[in-house]
Amino acid sequence: MPIRMRPIRQEQMPNPVAYLMLMLWPIACAFLFTRLPLQRAIIWGILGAYLILPPVAEFDLPLVPSMNKDSIAAVSTFLACLFVARKRVPLIPDSWPVRVLLFSFVLCAVPTVLTNREPLIFEMAMQAEPIRFFTNYVPGMGLRDLLSIILSQLIILLPFFLGRAHLADEAGLRNLVLAMAVAGLAYSLPSIFEILFAPVLNIHIYGFFQHDFNQMIREGGFRPIVFMPHGLWLAFFMTTAVLSVAALTRHSRAKIRERWAGALIYMLLVLNACKSLAALGYGLALTPVVLFLRRKAVLRIALGIAALAIAYPALRNIGVIPLDAILERAAAISAERAQSLEFRFTNEEQLLDRAHLKPWFGWGGWNRNLVLDDETGLIITIPDGAWIIAFGTFGWLGYIAKMGLLAAPIAMMTWQSRKMKSAEISDFAAPLALILAATMTDMLLNDTLTPFTWLCAGAVLGYVEQLRRPVAEPGRRQQARAPVLGRHVPSDETRPVL
Repeated sequence: MPIRMRPIRQEQMPNPVAYLMLMLWPIACAFLFTRLPLQRAIIWGILGAYLILPPVAEFDLPLVPSMNKDSIAAVSTFLACLFVARKRVPLIPDSWPVRVLLFSFVLCAVPTVLTNREPLIFEMAMQAEPIRFFTNYVPGMGLRDLLSIILSQLIILLPFFLGRAHLADEAGLRNLVLAMAVAGLAYSLPSIFEILFAPVLNIHIYGFFQHDFNQMIREGGFRPIVFMPHGLWLAFFMTTAVLSVAALTRHSRAKIRERWAGALIYMLLVLNACKSLAALGYGLALTPVVLFLRRKAVLRIALGIAALAIAYPALRNIGVIPLDAILERAAAISAERAQSLEFRFTNEEQLLDRAHLKPWFGWGGWNRNLVLDDETGLIITIPDGAWIIAFGTFGWLGYIAKMGLLAAPIAMMTWQSRKMKSAEISDFAAPLALILAATMTDMLLNDTLTPFTWLCAGAVLGYVEQLRRPVAEPGRRQQARAPVLGRHVPSDETRPVL
């Protein structure tokens, strides 16, 4: 039972190419693991799917969660790592607080299902002679839903496990940053095409448009979407690419630093052309942080941003967030953007009111977390931010577990850095922590949490765990900080595994 379902109009159904691409991705992952080093195969198995597979299209299989491009990539990459590369993947983190968050994330479905077994029934009277009453209802949740949600939560975490197991060293962190930079540069080409002409690549290749076309029209032109769920997703991905290019500009050898600096200017121009005010704001505010501040300062900023993101629901409840002032500032920049932001805030208020009816464990799936018309049962609210979706679906328990798993690597890395010299910390740990924090902030506005984000979170967590392990463990501390620019250092993880 999928937690969220997005209906596709009949005239916009994916064509056979879309479903063929989804079916072929497991084969593509197996090929990657036979041709690339382990770390790069894992990265491109996850990131490649996010960039090129069709959005929205999915296989709705019985008794299991719907398989879309995110879940297919996660499962395929995980299985290829186990059975093609024959590498082990530990599942249990070292830190007990992270273990608690991990088990809470997976098992939050249990109290959610147990407190949502009743159906929601709506009666609608048809205004005709004689008057007839029709019943519409949203089903309660049962054992099948419980098993499906638990399996879905485990699939979501597979990239997290992979990152922690095999990307948790200097080479892995650099490969993650390099992959985002290269992917951003490559994806800028189809993005520029859609900016100049129209966002039609998904239509021509996969046979449908994945969202509302009117939302891709901004400032008398177009903003790109390519193969992502929305133009805002693409704009935020370009933000992560900008921050990655900035990190490579700062930490590369002198011979190629100028090239990365030129690429940074180019990527900032592309980000501006994506016509997303929030994504552009992240890029302009955080790029100088990556370029000029010390590692420890970057980590402290990342931790502060992550803490504010986690506290956002509580701050909204007590009225600390100045919504009116934010809307006034947005209106001064663009009336169109202010109207969009006001629409989001209005929907959030309605969804929060409903979430507060079941604050601890939420409403569960089948769109029960949304505001429904009292008579027809039809959906009358649109959830945008990942935070309100998590909070309404799984309550405080699920929300804290999800956001905590993303924030824990940042907090642990910041705490560990206090005991170390800056030179002992990876050049790319702080930029990745900042990207995670920026993602958590964007999750307040959009549902932009992707498998690649989980991969980065797992990698930072694993890196911190390596730094915290005893130095007597052979080669572990040395590998965590091995100088690897320009060469690949494989992971030697051999702990108990699945």
